[in-house]
Amino acid sequence: MAADTGAGAADRFHRWLAAQKQHTDMLVRQVALEDLAGWNAEPGTGNLVHETGRFYSVEGLDVHLPGAPVERWQQPIINQPEVGILGILVKEFDGVLHCLMQAKIEPGNHNGLQLSPTVQATRSNYTRVHKGAEVPYLHYFRDTSRHQVLADVRQSEQGAWFFRKRNRNIVVQVTEDVEVREGFTWLTLHQLHELLMLDDLVNMDARSVLACLPFTGPGLPQVLGTPADDFTAALVRSCDERADVPENLAGVLHWITDVRTRRDVVAERVPLRALAGWRRDDGRIEHESGRFFRVTGVDVAATGREVRAWAQPMIEPCGEGVIAFLARRIDGVLHLLVHAATEPGYADVVELAPTVQCTPAALDALPAGARPPHLDAVLNAAPERIRFDAVHSEEGGRFYHARNRYLIVETEEDLGAGAPDHRWLTVAQLVALMRHSHYVNVQARCLLACLHSLTARRSGPVQPSVALS
Repeated sequence: MAADTGAGAADRFHRWLAAQKQHTDMLVRQVALEDLAGWNAEPGTGNLVHETGRFYSVEGLDVHLPGAPVERWQQPIINQPEVGILGILVKEFDGVLHCLMQAKIEPGNHNGLQLSPTVQATRSNYTRVHKGAEVPYLHYFRDTSRHQVLADVRQSEQGAWFFRKRNRNIVVQVTEDVEVREGFTWLTLHQLHELLMLDDLVNMDARSVLACLPFTGPGLPQVLGTPADDFTAALVRSCDERADVPENLAGVLHWITDVRTRRDVVAERVPLRALAGWRRDDGRIEHESGRFFRVTGVDVAATGREVRAWAQPMIEPCGEGVIAFLARRIDGVLHLLVHAATEPGYADVVELAPTVQCTPAALDALPAGARPPHLDAVLNAAPERIRFDAVHSEEGGRFYHARNRYLIVETEEDLGAGAPDHRWLTVAQLVALMRHSHYVNVQARCLLACLHSLTARRSGPVQPSVALS
């Protein structure tokens, strides 16, 4: 579909997406881990490995986190040492920046087709270990010498399920003509921001890359026009690097470094075969409590993909998660309450996470101290305080039906006062940190992309789709 910004563009997009669903299909069938074609249990360790030795493996992890509510545990984890490419190609049409997006189906997506970046590929995929078709548009991101790079940074992914996973998040601007292949379409940032308000439509990788765009600066008010309301005006001011803030970026970096220095974490890879507290039963691996997540196998047959059939292990969470920022206006500038969080798969001890990031259904299996301190403020928020509310899927290539409820809740209380692991930061400060690796986690990046979408919304609170409880 060519660039389309006129009246009725939203309707035309949804008709285009419906048409894509007609000629892309994926049959996903859960199967026992021992029946996964092309995968084997490694002798001695029991780790799940691909016969090529590439892609990724499922291994065990032994974690020691002194002083935490749970100080020691073991768990399965995905080890994918390759750095993949998540890239969005952008181009101006009539002075308006457009992003080339793909309608892509992943085995873990509960609803099938979602919008992905122009390129979303592991190194094993784009070097064609699977002997499938070439990845479209890959050359724009592997050789950028003729184009302008707007963002390029290696970012982490879920540290609870991946061991030190990184992907290259890159945005490349072109001026030349680009052939729009089947399954791809140009969308404006405004259109993408509106689509972020819909459940399960813009995938995790696209949200992560969009967040890495330099959506800040003193010229933003002129680009966005008159703010719809006082909240939006405070949000726009939060995107201005010149805004007066209680703590400058140097102070924020000092705080992060101090937390990383004070917090000890030891995460060692161990054999999957004999993890304490986990059992292999009925062809899958799950925790003895029945909570947290399980490792399951899927057999996939697909059309519209580089490979038509394959099998793989996946992480399947036990319950829908909650990911939320508490937002507060400080001297007319919107601030977000971030949490310096530790997850066992992080490369550098701590990354900045949203205020709340948890799966409520799992909390009953944990000590009371593991409950996020501001979870009740999110779950019990009055409807008029909820500024964003949508359910989004996580990475459908590795996670099976993993969904989180993304929320932005405004508060007038300084809930982070005196908390050593929390800080109120502006959007501009978080965007500055995202120019570097391992500072802002994937959940916070995705939620920042959702926050940007509020500049595209009419004034007024969001009405939750279901009760918050």
